[in-house]
Amino acid sequence: MKPAKFDYYRPKDVSEALSLLESSGFDGKIIAGGQSLVPIMNMRLATPECLIDINGLHDLNFIDSDDHTLKIGTMTRQSTVETSELVKKKCGLVTEAVAHIGHLQTRNRGTIGGSIVHADPSAELPLVLMALNGTLHISSEEETRSVNAEDFFLTFLTTDMMPNEMLTEIHLPIWKGRVGSSFQEVARRHGDFALVAAACQLELDAHDRISDIRLALGGVEAIPLLIEDAKELLAGEKVTDQAVQKIAELVAKSVEPESDLHASAAYRTQLAKVLTTRVLYQAYERAKG
Repeated sequence: MKPAKFDYYRPKDVSEALSLLESSGFDGKIIAGGQSLVPIMNMRLATPECLIDINGLHDLNFIDSDDHTLKIGTMTRQSTVETSELVKKKCGLVTEAVAHIGHLQTRNRGTIGGSIVHADPSAELPLVLMALNGTLHISSEEETRSVNAEDFFLTFLTTDMMPNEMLTEIHLPIWKGRVGSSFQEVARRHGDFALVAAACQLELDAHDRISDIRLALGGVEAIPLLIEDAKELLAGEKVTDQAVQKIAELVAKSVEPESDLHASAAYRTQLAKVLTTRVLYQAYERAKG
């Protein structure tokens, strides 16, 4: 099957891209790596009247940081992030998660912004963004605004972006001190979307007790799920078998996965418990050094 007829535009800068988005309204769609959009168009599940190709917007292809924030442009290829020493040093959870995205060919074409905006609840980058409490910078002709990850994802494949807006960059806080992180997922085959994924980042004090933690799961709700009570339950505690079991049981009660042809809801719930246990232990050991 082939996509429906569409007009094609290739803007030279961000201003022109935003102008095209403004004029096309609901009929326009941005294309970058095309790893999500093109298959949907080929199946005619999406039939935009015009495509706005932003591959020429090189100003949106960057990785940078200051003392507190890692900044990644929306057009940065996933493979570039995967091999970046700066990302690995400042935010290793991202490096670990990106390696699970599709295959090498997928990551060579796919962009950071494209995966995030597509907002698949099983995708790795939305989950990491939620786990790290990242911030998204979104532009239109009228304004540029910032949105926290917790407010960005609304429901399945739906975000807090209007048709005339474009994601330009993401900001991730850089944790200092004794920090450990872990990302794990279970998929039917390597490169498939995860049945369930888990991401955790924590910080320890001088006595190996948790001073801060963020734990999130993917594939168990319509959006990546932040386990908000994890910090309250584990703050000031060491990661013991008893503490981990308590969080795993909390996760089992918190998730509401759906059954489909790939896995039942009960199986996904069990995976959520198992992966929660794994990422907590691994992140803790990494923080201890």
